[in-house]
Amino acid sequence: MCMALLEICCYSLECALSAQRNGADRIELCAAPKEGGLTPSLGVLKSVRQHVTIPVHPIIRPRGGDFCYSDGEFAAILEDVRTVRELGFPGLVTGVLDEDGNVDMPRMAQIMAAAGPLAVTFHRAFDMCANPLKTLNNLRDLGVARVLTSGQKSDAVQGLSIIMELIAQTDAISIMAGAGVRAANLQQLLNAGVLEVHSSAGMWQTSPMRYRNQGLSMSSDAHADEYSRYVVDGAAVAEMKGIIVRHQAK
Repeated sequence: MCMALLEICCYSLECALSAQRNGADRIELCAAPKEGGLTPSLGVLKSVRQHVTIPVHPIIRPRGGDFCYSDGEFAAILEDVRTVRELGFPGLVTGVLDEDGNVDMPRMAQIMAAAGPLAVTFHRAFDMCANPLKTLNNLRDLGVARVLTSGQKSDAVQGLSIIMELIAQTDAISIMAGAGVRAANLQQLLNAGVLEVHSSAGMWQTSPMRYRNQGLSMSSDAHADEYSRYVVDGAAVAEMKGIIVRHQAK
C-alpha cells in the first residue's frame, strides 16, 4: 500500500520551512491567503527555491475570483509559467476555464507547452467546472498530472463521494483531496482510499508590532485585521503526518 502524500499550502519562506521540518511531502506556494492563493512574487519564488529541499509547486493565478481570464491576464499566466520553469521548480498549480464552465482547452494547451516537463496540477477551478467527469477526461488528454478538488463541495469530506468517483474514473491523473482537510477528518479520507491530501494547516498569528495606528487601514475592507497574518501551524502538519504514518503501518 502506498503511503498517502501530504501537501501543505504555504504563503512564505518561513511557512515552507516549517512545513518541511514537520513532515510535509510537498508544498503549494502561494501569496494572498484571503484571495484563496495568488502567484507568489519573484523574490519569494527565488528564496524558496534556494532554501526548501522538498518539492515545491507554485500556484500561477493572477487574481482572485473566477478562472475565466482576460487576454492580459492569460499573457501574465504564461509568463509566470515560463519563470517557474526557468527557476527549476518541479511543478506548478494552475487552471483556466471558459465562459461556460469548461476547461479552456486551447489556453490550457498553451500552458502545458510552456510548462514543458513540469508536473501540472489543475487546482480548484475544477470545483467550478460544469461537468467534472468530462473535465477530468479533458485534463487527462492534456497531460495534466494532478487535480486538486473538494469534490465540488465546500470541503473535501462533503465531496468525498465525488472524489472517490473521480479516483475510480482514471489512474492517469492523481486526485488530491483539498479544502477543509485537518487532523480531525484526515483519517476518514485515508480510510476511503485517498492517496494525496492538501491542507493549509494554518492559523492566524498576531503581528509583532507594538505600535498600531488604529485610525488607518491599508485595506479596502474596513473590518480587515491588518495586524495578523496567516501562517503554517507546524504542530498541525506533524499531527497529520503522524496520522498518515500510523495508517500506513496498519
